[in-house]
Amino acid sequence: MPSKSRVARGLLWLLVLSSPILLAAVAQVATEAPAGFDDQTNGLISQTQLDLDREVFEGREGIADGLGPVYNAQACAECHQSPVTGSGSQITELRVGRYIGGVYSDPPGGSLINDRAIDARLQERAAGEDNVRTFRTSLNTLGDGFVEAIADGTLESIRASQPQQVRGTIIRVPVLEAPGVTRVARFGWKNQHASLLSFSADAYLNEMGITSPLQPTENTSSGVLVAEWDAVPDPEEPATADEPFGEDVEIFARFMRATKVPPRDAELASKPEAIAGRNVFASIGCASCHRPDVVTAPAGTSINGGTFVIPPALGDKVIHPYSDFLLHDVGTGDGIVQNGGPQTRNQLRTPPLWGLRTRDRLMHDGLALTRNDAIVRHGGQAAGAANRYRMLPLNQKNQLVAFLNSL
Repeated sequence: MPSKSRVARGLLWLLVLSSPILLAAVAQVATEAPAGFDDQTNGLISQTQLDLDREVFEGREGIADGLGPVYNAQACAECHQSPVTGSGSQITELRVGRYIGGVYSDPPGGSLINDRAIDARLQERAAGEDNVRTFRTSLNTLGDGFVEAIADGTLESIRASQPQQVRGTIIRVPVLEAPGVTRVARFGWKNQHASLLSFSADAYLNEMGITSPLQPTENTSSGVLVAEWDAVPDPEEPATADEPFGEDVEIFARFMRATKVPPRDAELASKPEAIAGRNVFASIGCASCHRPDVVTAPAGTSINGGTFVIPPALGDKVIHPYSDFLLHDVGTGDGIVQNGGPQTRNQLRTPPLWGLRTRDRLMHDGLALTRNDAIVRHGGQAAGAANRYRMLPLNQKNQLVAFLNSL
């Protein structure tokens, strides 16, 4: 049962979110988060430190570092690099599962099918029994420090303010660096994580095959143990006195926390058609889930089980992610069950639309190639908004696309 203080905070934020006057007052206290595709620090750390951290984020891992034995990439930047390091990319990963008699199960070794292996005998492949098959596109990580700094109560209040038919699902997930602690999830297509340290350790293991204090157990190759091919002792990224969760894991998290949010194209955003398109976006209901404005928690707030205190660079900031960071069934679910349990099988996190202009493959699987394709593909909880879009005159559809192309 939630504490009285949490309930009180939730009710307060619900009041704020439902009142333009109070929301404006909050926005006056908060300041805009810095935005830019310029490789510059958001102020969390020095530019020199950010440049050093970026080199690690871009650094390629080898077998001697613990790469694999099964993996997808040799560096974080292989999947997060367009237009600058930390952004999304065209890279996808493959997930599979088994849905038989109304019951979902993972195949041996889990739902992730790694695309690469250090030995041909270890290469993973989908099996005939894997009747759930989906790609997932790489997500942008720029500005994720601000997303991490959103208070749980804010996300809970956003959910409470949504119409019942489009109300999102909140799940709480373990904070790996604080055993026994959970937090409202916000990272990954299925909201697998709530902290950037947890996210970093997970990606290091599942995308590069490198173990760390937060993820110390090596993956298998479709259920087959890989110790014979793994010459580096686990955890391959060891704890140190200064980096108890592993040096690289902590650097990855620090780098993401120090990045600016994706900027809008100022020239396109100022055009009349884009301005009109923003109004269309709101009027047909897109903004219920793709929420334009969110305010981060105050500087000094302790999060992630007390392992991170929000600094001034991240606290009291207004961001424009165009997401509620909640799970929804919009008729395109990938069918995979992860942290949220069976009821979330066909739910996905609302993808933030900031930086959308840098993407040519849309939706979770990258199979929608135009903005129109992506919108009309929406169903389920988003069917109402998609149907209202279909009924728009052509000029208003073009205005909406112009707005999206400015993000």
